[in-house]
Amino acid sequence: MGFYGRPIGAQKVRDPESITSPLILDPLEALYLSETRVIEVYDSSERPLGAQELAERLGLTARQLKLYRVYRSLRSRGLTVRSGLKYGASFVAYRRGPGLEHAPFIIHYFEPQEPFDPVELVRAGRLSHSVRKTFIVATEDPVKEEPYYIMLKWLRP
Repeated sequence: MGFYGRPIGAQKVRDPESITSPLILDPLEALYLSETRVIEVYDSSERPLGAQELAERLGLTARQLKLYRVYRSLRSRGLTVRSGLKYGASFVAYRRGPGLEHAPFIIHYFEPQEPFDPVELVRAGRLSHSVRKTFIVATEDPVKEEPYYIMLKWLRP
């Protein structure tokens, strides 16, 4: 379960073990790897930063921290998670990894009380269907601060 970051100078990586160049980490990846103690991050005086301090230093907003909880939840389920910006979503997720398969899931995060136009839900569902991905709506239990998911699929009558 790898596939973190983007190697400098490489477009698509099919074998993560072959990477020899440094990686550029997304802030959520860096926070996850720090929290799971895979990497250590140091400040300019070479003092190690804990995950909470790293999140503060990264300047993550309240919404980004909620997205991080979704990211962490998906990663803990064995999925490789990448930005879903290309599809107008929060994330895409892979079972095996980028370069090994196309992402089977598009995940869009909605705040629990966030109003949204049902037409947007239909648009997102149609897009995910046209690119052969399962559309998942992610939100958060506001009390437990835990994400939960609703998987949507097209049905033909």
